[in-house]
Amino acid sequence: MRETVTTALERNEKSYQVEERSLKSTIVDLASLLKGLVLVVNVLPVLTGFWLALHFTNASIVDYWGDLVLTMIGSTLVIAGALALNNWYEVDLDRVMERTKNRPTVTGNFSMKVVLTLGIVFTIIGFAFLFLTTIEAVIYSFIGWFTYVVLYTMWSKRKYTLNTMIGAVSGAVTPLMGWTVIAPGYHMVPITLALIVFIWQMPHTFAIAMRRYDEYKRAGVAMLPVVYGFEVTKRQIVVYILCLLPLPFFLVSLGTTFVVIATLMNIIWIVTGIRGLYTRNDMKWANQMFIYSVNYILILFILMMMVTW
Repeated sequence: MRETVTTALERNEKSYQVEERSLKSTIVDLASLLKGLVLVVNVLPVLTGFWLALHFTNASIVDYWGDLVLTMIGSTLVIAGALALNNWYEVDLDRVMERTKNRPTVTGNFSMKVVLTLGIVFTIIGFAFLFLTTIEAVIYSFIGWFTYVVLYTMWSKRKYTLNTMIGAVSGAVTPLMGWTVIAPGYHMVPITLALIVFIWQMPHTFAIAMRRYDEYKRAGVAMLPVVYGFEVTKRQIVVYILCLLPLPFFLVSLGTTFVVIATLMNIIWIVTGIRGLYTRNDMKWANQMFIYSVNYILILFILMMMVTW
């Protein structure tokens, strides 16, 4: 009897461990499908836009708590839906690229039908939440979704080096998605935020394209370094970073501390970029640029909220 009970307990324990591993695997696959870091980087400007709109309209978070919940859930789901549809459409590219070989669309952990369904369902539910806020927020959300899914993923990415600029539009509207829940979007602050996100995406994406040059070339994706080479790409990176330099001065209403820190961050990035024009180790430099770009956007938008707290 004791052996039977022990055997049953061991069997239950093994079953629990299998279920636990399965749950962890599903969570990991879902994070990979929705490109976890990309999702966070896109949702953060939505929150920042919302927060700054409260600040500049002298509104209280208490009065808009419900709108904040609707905005964050809705925008997160819309962006997640776009990312899922991107993975569904680009599975052939993901199969030949090292950085995407573990995505569930490639491993088969999620069927293509499931991924397509998730992308559509996330999108519909996300827009349903946003429709409970303002029409202007819905319009900007749709612009971002349509640009990323249709104009970038399905049309330009494989054909034109301008794919990066087209895709950058979808990221640029994210601060406006948050701001317009509270106030109209024709204000210097959200427009400047949109410009920052738009321009930032260019050197960020070019650095990724350099790091993954061999993979993009093998997959036949028309990224700038694949078509025009590293030297042209490095010059373009420096030009776009230089374009970021004056933008903090359009946000003087956020205070001197913000302007000084943002400007110092831009100068450091410019110096790092110029060094790349003379380096012999392009890959090491591209890695440095990628890491800096991710930290740059996260620090910048968190700083905006901190100085207006």
